[in-house]
Amino acid sequence: MVLLFGVACLLLAVTLGVIALLLRPNVTAAGSLALIESSYSAAVVSGPASSSSPGWLRSLALRLSPAGIAFRLQHRLDLAGNPPTWTPDRILAAKGLGLLLGGGLGALIGFQSVGWLVVGLAVGAVFGFFLPDLLLLNAGQKRQEKIRRALPDALDMLTVCVEAGLGFDAALAQVARNTRGPLAQECARVLQEMQIGKSRNQALRALTDRTTVGELRAFVSALAQAGELGVPIASVLREQAREMRVRRRQRAEEQAQKVPVKILFPLVVCLFPAMFVVIIGPGAISIARVLMNL
Repeated sequence: MVLLFGVACLLLAVTLGVIALLLRPNVTAAGSLALIESSYSAAVVSGPASSSSPGWLRSLALRLSPAGIAFRLQHRLDLAGNPPTWTPDRILAAKGLGLLLGGGLGALIGFQSVGWLVVGLAVGAVFGFFLPDLLLLNAGQKRQEKIRRALPDALDMLTVCVEAGLGFDAALAQVARNTRGPLAQECARVLQEMQIGKSRNQALRALTDRTTVGELRAFVSALAQAGELGVPIASVLREQAREMRVRRRQRAEEQAQKVPVKILFPLVVCLFPAMFVVIIGPGAISIARVLMNL
């Protein structure tokens, strides 16, 4: 009985193994890359917030938008880091909803006359329609600014790791593991694409498509040229890190030079009127008493 039970278990294990091999999906590098792209670009939301938005709002926004708007929205979402629950379809639906709500609010504000009603309706509709685009653009600019600020420190860490004996991939993994923020996320995505089958240059070129930071684009171009010409990557990283620190210092000096110009307007609007009242006020009162016999 024990022997028969063992043979039966062995046959069951072999049968389950054959079934698992037959049912295993055919995973390729292209499919894995597509899975990575979809995981970053398409946000899967669970719960009540996952209900799809009305299709007629999306259709309304599509009718009023130029061709290729979905591709441009996806590019802007890549620049913004693909925030959760933000997809091109939902942004288009938000644009349609903003069009209706903005037009209705503008009509309520200018209902006193027909002219103001038309103006309020038009202005409110245009503002509501482009408000999601402005929010998405603002999110993308903030994220790119965070990448620009974190780039010099990340390059310093990358340079130290490479000069300590690590390879470029391992050094990039250290940067992704030991730093926080959008740049660390982009480094992790580059590593995933390299591990799944993309070459280093292809993964880095894809990184430049997801950013507008000029310093990062210059860094990727320098790495690509170093790989083609056979230049040691440690020296390239050292020079790039030094250049990034110089550029960060120059940006700080530029922002400091802008402070006097920026502070001029609050000074004129807020401080000068009070000074004029304090300095000229008593003289104005004396002149008024003399001239008007008060």
